[in-house]
Amino acid sequence: MITKLEKLLKTTSKIYVIDNVKSLEKTGLSKDEINYVKQQNKQHKLTCFEFNRFAYTDFVVILDDAKTENANLEQARISGKNMHSRLSKLKFSTIQLIDECFKPAMCLAFAEGLCLSNYQFTKYQTKPKHLQLNIQMVSKKLSASEIETLNLHCDAVYFCKDLINEPHNFQTAVQFSKTLANQAKTLGVNVTVFDKKQIETLKMGGLLGVNKGSANPPTFTVLEWKPKLIKNSKPIVLVGKGLVFDTGGMNLKTDNFMNDMKSDMAGGATVAATIFALAKTKSKHHVIALIPATDNRPGENAMVPGDVITMRSGKTVEVVNTDAEGRLILADALDYAKLYKPQLVIDTATLTGSAARALGKHGIVAMQKNAETYFSTLQKSGENVCERIVEFPLWDDYAEELKSEIADIKNCGSAYAGAITAGKFLTEFTDYPYIHLDIAGVAFNTTAYKYFGSQASGFGVRLLLKFFEELRNQQLN
Repeated sequence: MITKLEKLLKTTSKIYVIDNVKSLEKTGLSKDEINYVKQQNKQHKLTCFEFNRFAYTDFVVILDDAKTENANLEQARISGKNMHSRLSKLKFSTIQLIDECFKPAMCLAFAEGLCLSNYQFTKYQTKPKHLQLNIQMVSKKLSASEIETLNLHCDAVYFCKDLINEPHNFQTAVQFSKTLANQAKTLGVNVTVFDKKQIETLKMGGLLGVNKGSANPPTFTVLEWKPKLIKNSKPIVLVGKGLVFDTGGMNLKTDNFMNDMKSDMAGGATVAATIFALAKTKSKHHVIALIPATDNRPGENAMVPGDVITMRSGKTVEVVNTDAEGRLILADALDYAKLYKPQLVIDTATLTGSAARALGKHGIVAMQKNAETYFSTLQKSGENVCERIVEFPLWDDYAEELKSEIADIKNCGSAYAGAITAGKFLTEFTDYPYIHLDIAGVAFNTTAYKYFGSQASGFGVRLLLKFFEELRNQQLN
């Protein structure tokens, strides 16, 4: 995390962050050094410079000027990531960040990239591979509250990534819910965890059906942040898929498609991290998170293709593919959300390979029903933090693919437009303004990608937190 200092410490290594070469005069460099930086920047487009002072090192980073404000911010984050890589190789443990930008948001974005790149999951390492970088910031333009908000957002991403990176031999559905409950109690977030018997009472046939092949019971976790002064008269409900491991069930995944399936609960981790961050910032929004959790195994009682299950809503579903299980547990949670008469419901889920193939690791496949204004705000938020969303259609034509001859609906359609038919399936269980986010392509990286790193990315947390910030500013209630 980042500590704010009132003044720089002269004998500690420093990064001077500037967004214009005119600021070089403020860096303490000599006249010859300034001329060198200007020459190399102009002729060779170099943007990072290192000056060894023997007792310490001075770095100067010139942030690139991109085409748009949002592109500028993203370039600054990437510069922060690149600097973190450089400092790691040099084995730095402490660095001062000196803000000499004309636009303070640029330095804040640089600090964000540096901080997000600082994440490590070392729980199972006997000897951690890298030093944790101690980041200290000196800025006359950025307030302590702005830096603290950045810390809280980065901490939320860390928490999300920690949850996703946990191996399944530790993180069963029960353990997942315990972790969430323990965190909730420290933050004043109300928490209820329904066990298998209670889930049976709730008649959640989708969650129970997926769990039939597992040796471990399912859970359904309800987190509620309800401040004393509430901004929204109706709650906003976040629903997250909590598949703690997905083998595909009887439609068993092949080849290496199972390798990263501990991350199939990334949607649940995202909404949990978001509501906890809102609690830490004392948000005035009334927010509820619903997280159905189980693993999907081909056990002796597992669902098989052709089975018909009855959902919480009463709708019957013909299961034609047991690897299309996420929508079954989400559907029960979406129906449960009706109890709150919500202002808006947003679900996040690693739902389809189709979404991953469509956008890869660069964006979220999204759909909306009766939520145009909210969706526009969410898109704007995504552009700002570079966790972008692309709207796919929910045309009625796609419902044709979900028709069943023996039940009300099938759980998936053909091999085409799979992300859309999955979203169309979910809308069958909603009667409120609704946004669906398929994060299958962005939740987990097999190789390092920008400041998201490798393994869990935490993608979606910053998007949702920025969305709530925009709601507060625009008063969309």
